[in-house]
Amino acid sequence: MPRRSLRPPGRTPGGGAAAAGARSRDLTLHVFLADRPGSLLVGQLAQRGHEIAFRYDPTFVATGLDLSPLGLPRRLDWLQERSRVFDGLHGVFADSLPDGWGLRLMDREFARLGIEPATVTPVERLRFVGARAMGALVYQPALGPDADPSPLDLDALADQAERLYEGSPEDVLPELLAAGGSPAGARPKVLVAYNADTGAMRSGAEDVPAGYRHYLVKFPTREDGEDIGALEMAYAAMARDAGLDMPPTRLFTTRAGRRCFGVERFDRVPVGAEPAGAGGGPVAHERRHVHTLGGLLHASHREFGCTYGEYLRSTAALTRDRREVLEAFRRMVFNVAASNRDDHVKNFAFLLGPDGAWRLSPAYDLVYAAGPGGEHSMMVGTEGRRPTYRNLLEVAEPAGITAAETGEIVTAVVDAVRRWPERAREFGVTRATAARVGAAVAASSAAALEGRPVVAGGVGVGDTTEAAAADARVPNAGPVDDPSPPSKRARSRAPRRAN
Repeated sequence: MPRRSLRPPGRTPGGGAAAAGARSRDLTLHVFLADRPGSLLVGQLAQRGHEIAFRYDPTFVATGLDLSPLGLPRRLDWLQERSRVFDGLHGVFADSLPDGWGLRLMDREFARLGIEPATVTPVERLRFVGARAMGALVYQPALGPDADPSPLDLDALADQAERLYEGSPEDVLPELLAAGGSPAGARPKVLVAYNADTGAMRSGAEDVPAGYRHYLVKFPTREDGEDIGALEMAYAAMARDAGLDMPPTRLFTTRAGRRCFGVERFDRVPVGAEPAGAGGGPVAHERRHVHTLGGLLHASHREFGCTYGEYLRSTAALTRDRREVLEAFRRMVFNVAASNRDDHVKNFAFLLGPDGAWRLSPAYDLVYAAGPGGEHSMMVGTEGRRPTYRNLLEVAEPAGITAAETGEIVTAVVDAVRRWPERAREFGVTRATAARVGAAVAASSAAALEGRPVVAGGVGVGDTTEAAAADARVPNAGPVDDPSPPSKRARSRAPRRAN
């Protein structure tokens, strides 16, 4: 695959690291919204020295579309983000940047070119991403690897991804840089286009022919264990059992026997009827604008700042649809009952349709996680370590969710989560992992019912709880990763942006 020159403004060819240190800090990018035929110019994102500012194009303001209702008002003057949560970048544009794995690949490429990664600004990183960002925003002029229509070798990518993840100093394969340099998240992953009829796979970082679907494929690491793909697949099935809106998922098995979890991307939407045959034809996908909860609220996923109450309030404010609020609540209940404590602000997102209407994205990154210090990343009411039914009510009631709706959702989710042993067997989760996760799920799902009033024979029995009965019904009950009592510490909020 040919590499596109990544020479930044002001750097002379062959200038090496010395020239890189002297490169210009002045850079302007044109931002486009590519969610329809004929992209819309959104505006200009400018960097002057260490300052970053954005200005809408008047034609975009006239459309009435709102890319970031809480953080980027539709005004025609230059807008600066005064908080430093994203190094001065506005949250909606920060959502286009990778972290973790994608950032590591990007930094490797800058270092290969003699550019110290620590000196690269957020706007320069957006220029590297160009048209390969998750979502529908495109940044021009772009730098970075060109898309390659050649078939992908998943084994070769997985092999190098594992070596790089473990610290190998080798240069990144161009195919891996193009396919893996834009997704967020810590685990190695690539964006691919997959044709289920033929089994063909190619880079999915940019547009693909008809007959292909866009997938994000995660590679297992030694740190995660060999069955992490099967584990996430089982959780996706369990989430569907619980009534969550989930994208299609599948396991991709390499020649070496690695089982890689794949999820169909919800920011690439198939449109119209695809032509017969799988070899070509027009592009049959549209992009969708994605805004994470963290980008919306200018909150870092590395800090304990947001709460589930804020998530539901944000959902209500953006979507103005009570059904979406109920779905957001259901996702919270699932994370509690299924012991997914990696529930930070980048793992919740919203989609903007071409008609300007917001809705929740499908759920994603649902898998067992013990959590930092045994805590959920977002507070459930007043509790972070061991949320109970009373804590779920603390979130439900201010959101206008009735007691009956709360009870119905919690019951459905807990019933689905109790099918963990069945789902683990279905997807080949190892016995050791199934038992370890089963113990945690048994404890967290029982806690989700703790404090719930029991009604027997239609007669209320006061504050009697279902906890003891739940413990008796849940298989694999046993010690969990962190058996300490509920945390009583107050978690301070991350600094909010200055308005």
